[in-house]
Amino acid sequence: QVRPVESGGGLVQAGGALRLSCSESGDTFAGYSVGWFREAPGKEREFVAVVSRSGLITYYADSVSGRFNISRDNAKNTVYLQMNSLIPEETAVYYCAVSGGPARRQRDDGTRAVDYWGKGTLVTVSS
Repeated sequence: QVRPVESGGGLVQAGGALRLSCSESGDTFAGYSVGWFREAPGKEREFVAVVSRSGLITYYADSVSGRFNISRDNAKNTVYLQMNSLIPEETAVYYCAVSGGPARRQRDDGTRAVDYWGKGTLVTVSS
């Protein structure tokens, strides 16, 4: 059983940065693609970024490309999302998403491609 656990959320000013972490408390992450989605108040959950099993392939939503960076450390069973130049509209609950399929499925198919979800961590960007 895969049980992702997010951490690192909090309050940050516009233009600031945060790093989210997703760790695995059950099975190992090593055989899975791991990504991040976010859900803002009143909006649907949307894809943010995903990293392949090896860590060599990454995909980003257009809205975060160039500002966010996803990476993984399989030895530590942890995936990171470095978020820079945050804007208030990115206030949301950020969820770690684990998939048994290839990383591009999270980008292409969204939530339908996700097999396991974390409980989320709140990111608040103040103006």
